[in-house]
Amino acid sequence: MPIRPAVPAELPVLQDIERAAGRPFRALGMAAIADDEPPGLDLLERYRAVGRAWVTDDGTGRPVAYLLHDTVDGAAHIEQVSVHPDMARRGLGRALIEHLAERSVRAGLDALTLTTFAEVPWNAPYYERLGFRVLADGELTDGLREIRRTESGDGLDRWPRVCMRRALPRPQLPSPAAHLTDG
Repeated sequence: MPIRPAVPAELPVLQDIERAAGRPFRALGMAAIADDEPPGLDLLERYRAVGRAWVTDDGTGRPVAYLLHDTVDGAAHIEQVSVHPDMARRGLGRALIEHLAERSVRAGLDALTLTTFAEVPWNAPYYERLGFRVLADGELTDGLREIRRTESGDGLDRWPRVCMRRALPRPQLPSPAAHLTDG
């Protein structure tokens, strides 16, 4: 499924995706997460307006997954990635993350970062399978520390949380020797 920038008319659909994606948390005893309100339309619009809101759709043009990102301390920080449960386990979240990784390499960023629940199967264990690693407290950048303080203030620390990082490859530049042999 193609990945493209979100458009203004789709922002309420992103809220619907977020509500649906939260429902499975209830089965883990995390009702507060399941009942949490999605990002407001104003916040979604701020991400969209600066090109940091990406969607993939169901083939009819209706989004079924989305990703929001910022730049934090020289890394592309995944603020949110959500897939509608009806479309789960089809690689949509992975595709959105890989899309961001490719764009980030081209932009000269050296990593992807995110914060997530440590013990939720579709959170930290999933991101580890995608090449992320949990950061020790001493590895946190100032920006990640500030994000964690905000999350803690929002009550997310009722369940174990972690910061994760995935290093990105440096763009391959042609070697100087290649220029010497070009005709």
